[in-house]
Amino acid sequence: MRNPRDTTILIVDDEPANLTSLAKIFTKQDFRVLKAPDGRKALDLCRSHRVHVVLTDLMMPVVSGVDLIKALHTVQPDAEVVVMTAYGSIETAVEAMREGAYDFVEKPLKRMQIVKTVKQAAERQSLVTENRNLKQELSALKQRSIVGSSPALRRAMDIARTAAPSSATVLVLGESGTGKELLARFIHEESHRQGAFVGVNLAALPETLVESELFGHERGSFTGAIQRREGRIAQARGGTLFLDEIGELSPQVQVKLLRVLQEGEYEPVGGKTERADFRLIAATNRDLRAAVDTGDFREDLYYRLNVIAVTSPPLRDRQGDMPLLIDYFLGVYCHKNDKSPMHFDREALEKLTAYDWPGNVRELENVVERAVVLGKSVEITASELPEGVARAERSGDTLSFDIGTPLGEIERRVLHATLAHTQGDKQLAAQLLGISARTIYRKLGAERPGTPS
Repeated sequence: MRNPRDTTILIVDDEPANLTSLAKIFTKQDFRVLKAPDGRKALDLCRSHRVHVVLTDLMMPVVSGVDLIKALHTVQPDAEVVVMTAYGSIETAVEAMREGAYDFVEKPLKRMQIVKTVKQAAERQSLVTENRNLKQELSALKQRSIVGSSPALRRAMDIARTAAPSSATVLVLGESGTGKELLARFIHEESHRQGAFVGVNLAALPETLVESELFGHERGSFTGAIQRREGRIAQARGGTLFLDEIGELSPQVQVKLLRVLQEGEYEPVGGKTERADFRLIAATNRDLRAAVDTGDFREDLYYRLNVIAVTSPPLRDRQGDMPLLIDYFLGVYCHKNDKSPMHFDREALEKLTAYDWPGNVRELENVVERAVVLGKSVEITASELPEGVARAERSGDTLSFDIGTPLGEIERRVLHATLAHTQGDKQLAAQLLGISARTIYRKLGAERPGTPS
C-alpha cells in the first residue's frame, strides 16, 4: 500500500460537525484530507484533485451519495468509495454497492471501524492502480512501435514490410542499441502468422544451456533434468523465433540449427525427432561474413540465415528522427514517473543533436529517462545532461560573415545551413533555431526561385 501521506481522502457530509470530526480523525492518520459539504462540491474537488478514496454520506440534498458514486465513474473512475448510512437504511447502502461502492459503515460511526474500512479501501485502490499500470507497461512493451521517418529508417522498413508475408529467413544487421528486436517484431506483426513471437538473446545464455533452451529436453536426459521441458522452437510453433546475437552460437549448436532450417525437424535433448514450424529471424551486431572467413561461423548456416538481410540504421544516420524520438521518450518517462510534460531547452537540444550516440537509440532513451528523473523543472537544461553529452560540440558546422553583411543575408544562410545539417528536417531546424516550423516555411516561401543557397 502507498504511504498515507500520498493518499488523498475526500470526505463528503452535509453535517458540518461530522465533516470536521472525520477530517480530524484522518488527518491524525497522516492522510491528505479534502472536505465537501455536498455532492456538487465533491465533484468539483474531484475535477481539480487526484482523489484515492471518497468517504460519503448517502442521504444528502441536491446530489445524493448514490448519484455521486455514479458521477465518479466519469470524473474519478479509479477512486474507491465508502458510504456512511444511518441505521435501517441498508437497502440504500446495497444500492450504493451495486453502483460500485467498496463498502459501507453504519451510523453512529465507530472510530476504529471507519479508519479500518477506509484504509482497506485505500489499499485496494493502490493495488488495482498498480496492477493496471503494470498491465499498461507490459502492453506498451509488446506494442512498442518504431519511431521515425528518416530515409535510412524508411529503407529498412520497406525491406522488412516486403519480406514479412513470406516464410523466408531474415537476418537483421546493425549496431548495438539500434532496435533490431523492434524491427524483428514488426516483421512478425506484418507477417500475420498466428503463433507467438518468441525471442532469445543467445549472448545472455550460458553455452551449456543454449541447446536445451532452443530444442528442449526430456526428463532425465542430463543431470538436473527432473522434468520434460519444451524448447523455444516448440514455443514458436506457427509463429516467429527471433535469435538475437546469432554470432554467439557454438559450432555444435550451429550444426543443429542448420539441420532445422534444411530439414524442418529437430530433436530435443534425449528425445525423438519432431517437426518444426516457425519463421526464423536472426540478428547480430557482428560481421558474420568475417566470422565465416575466420572459421568461427559456418558458411552454409550463414547463407541459410542471409536469405533476406535488413540493416537497422545507427542513430547518427537518423538525424531527422531525433525530435520524434526525444518527444516519444519524454512522453514515456514523464508518464512512468508521474511527472508533468517536460521539454529540453534550446542548448540541451543542440547538445543532443551534436552528440555522436555510440549506443544509438538505447543510449538516447537512457539519457532522456535520466533527464526526466533528475530534472528539477519542466524545462531540462544542458547542465542536467550526462557529462559526455553536455560536452558535445558540432564540428565543421560553423559559419562566418564579413562585417557589414546584411542581416537578411545572414538569416538566409543560417537557415539553409541549419536545414542542411538536419538533412532537411524543418521541425528539428526550428527547434535548434528557437523559432516555429511555420516561420521556416514562411521564410522559404518568400525566397524567389533560383535564389542561391
